[in-house]
Amino acid sequence: MDDFDNLLRANPAPAPQTRLLWEAVVTCLPKQDLGIGPYGERFIVPITGGLFRGAPGFETLSGTVLSGGADRQLLRADGVKELEAIYEMQVDDGTVLHIENRVTIDDPTPNGRYALSHLRITAPKGRWDWLNRRVFVGSMNSLPPAEVR
Repeated sequence: MDDFDNLLRANPAPAPQTRLLWEAVVTCLPKQDLGIGPYGERFIVPITGGLFRGAPGFETLSGTVLSGGADRQLLRADGVKELEAIYEMQVDDGTVLHIENRVTIDDPTPNGRYALSHLRITAPKGRWDWLNRRVFVGSMNSLPPAEVR
C-alpha cells in the first residue's frame, strides 16, 4: 500500500476544471404523455426554438436554437427524471451544431435540485470543429412559460 500511496503522491491526477461556454433559453411545446414503459413514465417535449449566447471569451458562439428537436423524458419509479434532448443550434455565422444533451434531474434532494447533464456536440469541419474534441457538462433551470416571454 505504501508503494501505491507514493505513486499517487508522485503523480497527482489533475483536477477537472470547468468554464462556462454558453447560456441558452429554449422554448418548448407542452409535454406529451407517451405512456408507461418498463422503465417508467415516458414523455416528449417538442423544442420550438430559442437563443443562445457565448460566455465571456466565447462571445462569437451565439445564435439560435432551431425548431424541430425534442426532449425525450423518462420519469423513473424512484422519482428521478432522465432527459435526452436532441436538437440543433445555428451559430450567427451559419454553422449548425448538433446537440445531444443527457440530463439527470433529482428534485428535490436534501441539498436542493440536482440537474446536471453531459453534452455531445457535433460540429462540421471548420471554425467550431474543436467542439467535437471536448467533454461538456451542463446545468439546467426550468422556467415557467410566463417567464420566457
